[in-house]
Amino acid sequence: MSPPSSIAVVVPVYNEEAVLPELFRRLAAAFDSQPDCHWAAILVNDGSRDRSAELIAEYHQQDPRFKLIELSRNFGFQSALAAGLAAAATADAVVTMDADLQDPPELIPELVAAWRDGAEVVRAVRRTRSETGLRRVAFDLFHRLFGLVTDYPVEPNSGTFGLLGRAAVEAFNHLPERNRFFPGLRAWVGFPRADVLYDRQERAAGQPQQTLRRLVRYAFDGLFSFSYLPLRVLTYCGLFIAGFGFAIGLFFVVRRLLGVEIAPTGFTTLATLVLFLGGVQLIGIGVLGEYLGRVYDEVKRRPNYIIKRTRGFD
Repeated sequence: MSPPSSIAVVVPVYNEEAVLPELFRRLAAAFDSQPDCHWAAILVNDGSRDRSAELIAEYHQQDPRFKLIELSRNFGFQSALAAGLAAAATADAVVTMDADLQDPPELIPELVAAWRDGAEVVRAVRRTRSETGLRRVAFDLFHRLFGLVTDYPVEPNSGTFGLLGRAAVEAFNHLPERNRFFPGLRAWVGFPRADVLYDRQERAAGQPQQTLRRLVRYAFDGLFSFSYLPLRVLTYCGLFIAGFGFAIGLFFVVRRLLGVEIAPTGFTTLATLVLFLGGVQLIGIGVLGEYLGRVYDEVKRRPNYIIKRTRGFD
């Protein structure tokens, strides 16, 4: 008879005081429904300004399966996720999820079942999602564009929620980059994979903690970490503009040689050309700056996170 599997659930937490009691209850219920596994919930407090860390520490006293990692400040969701994966390196499998309960803990047994059937990477794929309005349009647009430009195929309706086997977790923990895009890295590491469908729910309480600025930066991390297309587009634009300029110059030279009178160039034409070329150059500098800034981050080799204290770890 094989020994019970050890499953860790990694949950980054940032100002989720209103959600945590319900998260504790539903995670504990999911754990109790699978008594043949050794469970641990690793909640990574990413510099919360509310009582999130205190609530997790208090609940740890009631249920030792819930463990706490406190980071020294807010390092961001991806860094908190990396801290949790490093702490869960000895587990047979690791479930990753958000703390806002839009990813239902009740789906965890299905993820574990797919892993036991042989999948090393199990993605929770959304059939539907609860966001509406501009936020929904932005999410759909990003996933469509990212699927077109990325060098590695990424399921457009999947996010952080899913499961990684031990081999996949070890591969993640050996990835050194700072600007992380979790769905892209999950596709990059390979391994046999499976999908589990679910309906993404509303937040259990409170307001979304991911601001528009954070989401835009996250989108840029995904784009510039997994695609060279922006650089290629700049190259194609440069070739097109250079070819167009050469053709116009050749046209006027031929007209001069044939003695055809050349009409004086108007201000509007000149201003349009200058602004267009200046805009293309500034866009090119910006794209190069995005790539160069990420290279600079990697060269500094600062850690992704700093741990302040832990609860529940030997």
